[in-house]
Amino acid sequence: MELRTLRYFVAVAEELHFGRAATRLHMSQPPLSRAIKQLEADVGALLFARSPAGVTPTPVGAVLLDEARALLDHADRVRVRVSAAAGAATIAIGILGDGTDPGVAKLAAAYRRHHPGVEIRIRDTDLTDPTCGLRAGLVDVALTRAPFDETALTVRALRTDPVGVVLRADDPLACRDGLRLADLCDRRWFQFPQGTDPVWQSYWNGGRPREGPVVRAVQECLQAVLWNGTVGLAPLGHDLPAELAVVPLIDMPPSRVVAVWNEGDTNPLIRSFIEIATTAYRR
Repeated sequence: MELRTLRYFVAVAEELHFGRAATRLHMSQPPLSRAIKQLEADVGALLFARSPAGVTPTPVGAVLLDEARALLDHADRVRVRVSAAAGAATIAIGILGDGTDPGVAKLAAAYRRHHPGVEIRIRDTDLTDPTCGLRAGLVDVALTRAPFDETALTVRALRTDPVGVVLRADDPLACRDGLRLADLCDRRWFQFPQGTDPVWQSYWNGGRPREGPVVRAVQECLQAVLWNGTVGLAPLGHDLPAELAVVPLIDMPPSRVVAVWNEGDTNPLIRSFIEIATTAYRR
């Protein structure tokens, strides 16, 4: 079995859909389907139960999935050790300023276990740069939130979080079980500085132009709500000061936690980071 084919198989098994797996692998669906059919012929058994909605691993496929992940992990370790011997075992990771996300701690622990000899450089960034220095060449890979301009970038979704509106606890709307964007049309919203990715700005402004104070960091957003009654949006599940409340937004698309790297970058440390991140956020 070729490692490339095993990577194809793992992508299909994790996405549970040939189309989504093909998108993740940056290839068209027909050659992916052919590769899986050839793998099934080599194994001598069906690996997936297929339906119009997608696929699910068969018992044989489930066994191969465990073994394939182990083999691919070992292959990445070999590449990293070779890189270390060549003096290239350093990876720079950009992280959007969101230190309360438990997924970051899980990922850090898992990456250290897998690559104890790798030097990891962290670049913490504010909300004005959703790619965390990736476009500027300051980092190799970024752990951030979408959406943003994905031109020349490769993005792997790790988790989706529902979004809520952050209000002062004494705001009349704070006692509601849910709100719609239309309920906030007459409110001031926080803004990012001029030049910030417009896709990113539009998402956090609920898809339309708004007016309000300019902020750069999470704490500035919270302070703008506290002091000015400004509307702020935030993923649900994060701790907030007692003076603030968060109400789910019913018609707001969820926020995606993603890993992103430059398209075509074959650095084995990045590949390993992406696979470990995918596993860490799935648990």
